[in-house]
Amino acid sequence: MIFIGIVEDDEQIRKGIETFLNRQEGFTCNWSFGSVEDILKVLNKENIPNVLIMDLGLPGMSGIEGMKIIRERYPSIDVIVFSIYNDSEKIFNSLCAGATGYLLKNTPLIEIKEGIELLAKGGSPMSPQIARKVVEFFSNNKKKESLSPLSAKEKEIVIGLVDGLSYKLIAHRMSITLETVRFHIKNIYRKLHVHSKSEVISKSFKGEI
Repeated sequence: MIFIGIVEDDEQIRKGIETFLNRQEGFTCNWSFGSVEDILKVLNKENIPNVLIMDLGLPGMSGIEGMKIIRERYPSIDVIVFSIYNDSEKIFNSLCAGATGYLLKNTPLIEIKEGIELLAKGGSPMSPQIARKVVEFFSNNKKKESLSPLSAKEKEIVIGLVDGLSYKLIAHRMSITLETVRFHIKNIYRKLHVHSKSEVISKSFKGEI
């Protein structure tokens, strides 16, 4: 059984998805809310869905902000963004916040179901327009690699930062000392003209490294 939650402020859309999924064999949708604040009130370690379908433009806390909190508290929850937005900034901010799928709101109900099934098998469901933008992002990143001011070691450390690793864990991954990691971090900040880890991660997702 796949347990599903929905956070969508348009009641008609929310109820439509909820009703459809509850009619599908192997699916149960018991978490249906109009805001992040409402779903956070009921989630706990014994009461969480496997998959959360989440809008981005919500009243109160945004979907991206909510996703960060939910993924931090309940990392086992897979989040599928369900949005009208298909611009690169929203897509990559969502992926950075922990989204494991991104479907546009014109996605037919049967394709939402198939996307959840794909997610359960370890895939990442994406609308074709979204997948194209992701491919273009990595293609542009490839072209920019030769222009990057960072060395191979420094790029490896950036990957560690993007993966959410501490300096200590980066040192362990790369089999180098903690002091060496700190030395490289200083060089990364200097070369990229930044002052924080979040700025490095942001530049990485924007393809500026």
